[in-house]
Amino acid sequence: MDTDISTADTAPTGPTATTTVSLKEWGAAIHALLQGRQQILLRKGGIHEKAFAAPEDDGGFLLFPTVAHTHAERTRPEHHDLLGPGDRDATDDRLVVRAGVHVVDVVEVVRPEWLPELDDLHIWTAESIRTDRVEFRPKHPLQILVVQAIELPEPIVLPRLDAYGGCKSWIDVHVEWDGSGRVVEDLESLVRVSQRVRSTVG
Repeated sequence: MDTDISTADTAPTGPTATTTVSLKEWGAAIHALLQGRQQILLRKGGIHEKAFAAPEDDGGFLLFPTVAHTHAERTRPEHHDLLGPGDRDATDDRLVVRAGVHVVDVVEVVRPEWLPELDDLHIWTAESIRTDRVEFRPKHPLQILVVQAIELPEPIVLPRLDAYGGCKSWIDVHVEWDGSGRVVEDLESLVRVSQRVRSTVG
């Protein structure tokens, strides 16, 4: 059952929250994380709005779903089944928050030509990564976040508000999350992913 939060100013009612910070991410990518099809996020610029110096104790953050009409062409065909669920999580009047993550590692990409070697860790097309990540704001370093996805015990439904818009990576959402939920992948396997990412593009 979805937990419906009717306004952004609703007072917390659950356990003590560890964070209300949310990172905007494609709805399809969130579903991919929850299904174990994706273990990394690629970010530029906005990632510097929050500190990731100590990812082993980052406190975690929520993933705030977004969609765009171009997501289908930016997603590899074998993952197109995730587009519908992702679209339904970010409609004109509501948003469904399903997941949080803990950061396992942050790797700055210094060898972008080797990014195709990591295709199995995400759902995006090579062209999307090149244009949206590598070539976008070229003076800003591209960072790969290796993350441990956690499915919330119950999805949280939020109204769509103007405050959630704009070209920003991070937003504050007045909901509670104590870090609990179904852990998708164990830390040991994600450490191996981190080592692979570092040896490939770091």
